[in-house]
Amino acid sequence: MSELTDLTPAERHRTLASRFLEIADGVDDWDAPTPVKEWTNRDVVAHLTWLPGMLAGMGVELDVPQHDDPVEQLRAQTEVVQERLDGPDGEQMVETGMMGQLSFSQVIDRFYNFDLFAHAWDLAKGSGQEIEVDEDYSAGAHAGMSAMGPALHASGQFGSPQPVADDAPASDRLLALIGRDRDWRADSR
Repeated sequence: MSELTDLTPAERHRTLASRFLEIADGVDDWDAPTPVKEWTNRDVVAHLTWLPGMLAGMGVELDVPQHDDPVEQLRAQTEVVQERLDGPDGEQMVETGMMGQLSFSQVIDRFYNFDLFAHAWDLAKGSGQEIEVDEDYSAGAHAGMSAMGPALHASGQFGSPQPVADDAPASDRLLALIGRDRDWRADSR
């Protein structure tokens, strides 16, 4: 996997979405548990289709064709998002509320690309697939999320922090921060 930190937001989305969809294509059991408490593999994929709703709240409409299958819905969403990122809409300014105005590409990078990154790990673990986690991207995400302090977990969007050694790799510290057990296995649940 390329160094995610060296990519533009559009390139990062393309890389992360492609990797996520590749993992989704390798899932055999959609009802298997994942490291996200009470979520199956199907739930992880379906969760990622939240993006159009958030963007609509910011005044940005994504015309994503509707599919019953969560993977096909995510695939359609990915195509629409990537097309916007690669075109002039990538620089369209969006009023985000608390974070002020950001370009569309910054909104995708700050709010959505991390979800693709983190949930690829969840889906890989839930489906018994191997995944390499980018340490540089993990270090940056860990620093940014740690700076949020207690507000990070008060949001209800992340599990309870897990114990991890201070000298653990950045990916282990990031996973622990967002409530994941690096050693999670479906049979250990």
